[in-house]
Amino acid sequence: MPEQRIIADEDDGIRVDRWFSRHFPALTHGRLEKLLRKGEVRVDGKRARSADRVAAGQVMRLPPQVIHDKVEERVKPAPVVKTSRRLEDAILYMDKHLIVLNKPSGLATQGGSGLKEHVDGMLDQLSFEKNTRPKLVHRLDRDTSGVLLVARTSQAAAGLSRALAGRDASKVYWALVKGVPKQKHGIVKAALAKEGIRGKGERMTVSEDDDAKFALTEYTVMGQAGQEFAWVAARPVTGRTHQIRVHLASLGTPIVGDFKYGGADAKGKGAIADKLHLHARSIDIPRPDGGRLQVTAPLSPHMAKSWELLGFDANDRRDPFPARKKKP
Repeated sequence: MPEQRIIADEDDGIRVDRWFSRHFPALTHGRLEKLLRKGEVRVDGKRARSADRVAAGQVMRLPPQVIHDKVEERVKPAPVVKTSRRLEDAILYMDKHLIVLNKPSGLATQGGSGLKEHVDGMLDQLSFEKNTRPKLVHRLDRDTSGVLLVARTSQAAAGLSRALAGRDASKVYWALVKGVPKQKHGIVKAALAKEGIRGKGERMTVSEDDDAKFALTEYTVMGQAGQEFAWVAARPVTGRTHQIRVHLASLGTPIVGDFKYGGADAKGKGAIADKLHLHARSIDIPRPDGGRLQVTAPLSPHMAKSWELLGFDANDRRDPFPARKKKP
């Protein structure tokens, strides 16, 4: 029987062939093209093509051949990327199913125009004893540091992707913002739409247009330095491009170093660097072999320095979003 999958927020805007490469890496391109030509893969009931782009919330119809095919994983040659970085140094956690990295600020997750270094091009460093190349499960902006999941098998990649798509995962980010939000705890519900061209100049904006995507971010003020800076923990319920950055800027408190959305107001002060102060602090997600995985990433060097200058505790273990007690 065919199976249906809902396109996740993390996959919004990617090509159909890229979606299959991400979620069913054992399916060869030639086999996918054959299924597409026969009309066995459909998006919202319509025949799909490789170059079509999917949108979050759409329904992908998958034929049984994709779901039950036991094609063995093939060792694919890694892209040749000259790098001086050691990705192993960024490992926070590793088991036979997955690896959790603390991605450095300034290192792109995937390749693009003019990029010589990116995580995807360096994953061969993390193969270790396995004969298959690890696979990215999600992405972080180039200048955002912190927790990044990498699957070590196709089965783990599919399971982790389902958890993210079904929102059975909690990701918490730390940010340093200019100013202090009026509410110490709040929820931002503001739909987002793309403006400008895709790529380096891509920019998101709060919009009420029909093509805007629903976006929701919960936030908590963890500390403040007078009325000039605030340490904010943010939890994105949806996963739109630049969501946290746009939502915090919409409150009148842009992230320090985020000149794309904060303009001159995002400038640091004194020894506080003019670099993006956004960090994927932690993740709580179902493990591929059962139970849950909880990992926390230390702050990047420039953020750790800012925390020290402002008197914030970089090792704070408070839960910014504790579960609410149910009323009897």
